Order: sequence, then structure tokens, then C-alpha cells
Amino acid sequence: MTDIIKAIENIAVEIYEAIKTKDTGKVDSCNVSGDVQVKLDVISDEIVEKHLLKVKSIKEIISEEKETPITKEEGEYFVAYDPLDGSSLIDVDLSVGSIFGIYKDGYNGKNIKASVYVVYGPRVEMVVARDVVELFRLNENTKTFEFVKELKLKEKGKILGPGGTQAKWFDFHKKMIDELFMEGYRLRYSGGMVPDLHQILLKEGGLFAYPATTDKLKGKLRKLFEVFPFAYTYKKAGGEAVDGFKDLLTLKADGYHDTTPCFFGSRYEIDKVLKTYEKNKEKLKG
Repeated sequence: MTDIIKAIENIAVEIYEAIKTKDTGKVDSCNVSGDVQVKLDVISDEIVEKHLLKVKSIKEIISEEKETPITKEEGEYFVAYDPLDGSSLIDVDLSVGSIFGIYKDGYNGKNIKASVYVVYGPRVEMVVARDVVELFRLNENTKTFEFVKELKLKEKGKILGPGGTQAKWFDFHKKMIDELFMEGYRLRYSGGMVPDLHQILLKEGGLFAYPATTDKLKGKLRKLFEVFPFAYTYKKAGGEAVDGFKDLLTLKADGYHDTTPCFFGSRYEIDKVLKTYEKNKEKLKG
């Protein structure tokens, strides 16, 4: 596992250099999920693949940008990754990130053994979740990541990141979000999953929600590359992660690019989500 974390550190340094120096324009292609790619998506994917395939303990890798995995003869770990999440924010100079889920014996939620994400912002920070959740920060002079602190969520937070197209929200979901705002929660949502979840984690609580919508009952965010890694991180930090009804890490993935509704947060907010969705579960039957 340590060799995988070290490879991700090297990946982060190289992607950060690419973000600072490479073309941020679009390319004439979409990834397998239909998202328009920017040039940095392609560059970042190549960087990750180059480094991870050198790691002996890795058996297989699958990228959000590709339809199928690359498998090796050696190794025991399976790594699913989003090389540059939120890349559409690059051209307006907002923070973006990379996400890695490290699995054993396949890609279902129960098989995730560690998760890592990197935030490329004013500072480059890396969060590693194993038995505990640890924050590291890049020292640009030495090109190494230095330990900062362990991260923990409180029982209740103060900030709210409500994703999804509001016009497509179910009425009961909108009512729940409005009630949280009435309780005094503050809106903190950039449209980038990594920086938005990172902010809730560092501020020690709150709720990030990307629900089922009337046009996408299975949600938008992908289980292997985004949802399972952050669910693992939040649970190890003392929070919870659900699909509206059950723990996200109990879910299976029937395909590499399966999606699911998802909610990440402190226990108070997730309890509110569970009660709201249980009360309105019949409305979600398409």
C-alpha cells in the first residue's frame, strides 16, 4: 500500500505542473460517461497510468476516462481513479482534484481498502484515508508531501454543498435543503466535488448532496471513481455516507461506470437525509 501512496504523490506533483503550464482548452472528444474532455483530462490520465502501472502491488487500474481496465499479471490491488475531477473549472482558475480508490478482490464498496484524493488549489493538499484520515501538504521546494494533521468530523456541521440541477430536484429534497438553510447552514458549492468535499472535511462537518433527480434517478456521480473513495474517507473521519437509504459502501457496482445518488456529511445531517428519504421513498420509484 505504501508504494501506491508514493506513486500518487509523484502523480500529484506532475499533474500540478501540467495544470500550471499546459493548454486548458477542450479536445474534440468525450470520455466514456459523455463528459466533454479538456486537454488536461487526457494529459492527467496519461500521467496516472504511467506511474501506477510501474507499481508491483497493483494488479489492475481503471480510469474514469476509459471504458475498460488495464490488467497486469502481478499485484493484488485494484485502483479506480478520476485523474482530474472538475476539469471544466480549470479555465476559470478554480480548484480541481484527483481521486483514487484502492480496492482488493474487485471494485465493490465493501472491497475498498484505502482512498486518496488531491486538491490542486492555492496549495496542493493530499488526503489519505486508511485506518485514519490524514492531511498532507506539498512542499514545492522539495516536491514532497508533509504531514499536517489528522482529520475528524464533528457530530454536526455548518456548511452545505447541494449538487444537481435544482430544477430537476424532487420537491421533498428541495424542502430538506431549504430546512437546513433555515437552520443557519451556509452555502459552499463550487461545482467541483473534490474541493467541496474537502472544505466540509476541513471545516469539520456539513453536508454534500448529489441526489437522484427527475431526469437521473441513479444520480450522476460514479461509484468506483468518486463515490466509494469519498464514502470511505468520510466514514473513517467519523462521518457517514449514504445513497439516501443505506451506507454507500454496501453498494455493488455492476459496471465500471455505474452511478448512484450520494450524500456525505456529519451524522446529524445524514440522519436528516435518511429520515427524509425513508418518508418519501415511494416518490422515487420511476
